[in-house]
Amino acid sequence: MARFIVVPQWQGSSSSRAMRLIDGALAIAGDLPRTATTILEVPTEAGEDLGSGVRRFSSLTRIAELVSRAVTDGDGPAVVVGGDCGVALPSLRALDTSDIAVLWLDAHADLQTPATSPSGAFHGMVVRALLGDAPAGLALDPPLPAARVLLAGTREFDPEEEAFAPASGITLLGADALADPDRIADAVVATGASRVYLHVDLDVLDPGLISGVSHPVPFGATVEQVVGTIRAVRAKLPLAGATLTEFSPAEPEVAVDDLGAILRIVGALA
Repeated sequence: MARFIVVPQWQGSSSSRAMRLIDGALAIAGDLPRTATTILEVPTEAGEDLGSGVRRFSSLTRIAELVSRAVTDGDGPAVVVGGDCGVALPSLRALDTSDIAVLWLDAHADLQTPATSPSGAFHGMVVRALLGDAPAGLALDPPLPAARVLLAGTREFDPEEEAFAPASGITLLGADALADPDRIADAVVATGASRVYLHVDLDVLDPGLISGVSHPVPFGATVEQVVGTIRAVRAKLPLAGATLTEFSPAEPEVAVDDLGAILRIVGALA
């Protein structure tokens, strides 16, 4: 049985409804198998940037330690449920990443740095942090080679990200690529990795299919495309771990409207 680690982290978000990420994580947790699920008690305070250029840096680094410890303490791959997508960084930090490719399914590129980010929010910097371009405590060390990072379903780039991405060595697969799961699976295999880490930011879905995301981007993927991509990749390579993040229902009472789609994706990851 898969194991789940639920991390109701909100501090990495730039959204005005960031606190709703707590509700989203706990709503998903309510439908996970109780005996296989650990819900982390994370700090609720915002925290300080401590001169890092990352908003709420002190809280984010404390939570990162909790996540890494929880991933390390269990047996087999963990599916980490956020919260904001910053929880992926400590999930990967707990693993030996020397043979891992990361497939990042997200509407946004998450390629900012503290020097370029207009918001200072860590959820816009996570992929750069995987490449080592982040303050100590929130940077993957050793960093992942860009050649083993793939962005899929990504359709919104800030100007700084547009300048960085093409020459970075990251594989860029747009929203249209999700219509062909085998193409994405082949691209993951082509990295030479022997395991894969799957990250799903729920705004990779088309906004018409999910209401509980705070930064929707038009022309996204269908649930079937995301599930098909996960299954195609897992058929090619063993799963090292996974994250599912950024569920922030407008009100706790309406979370149920999106849970059917979310649990289909969880089932494919698990």
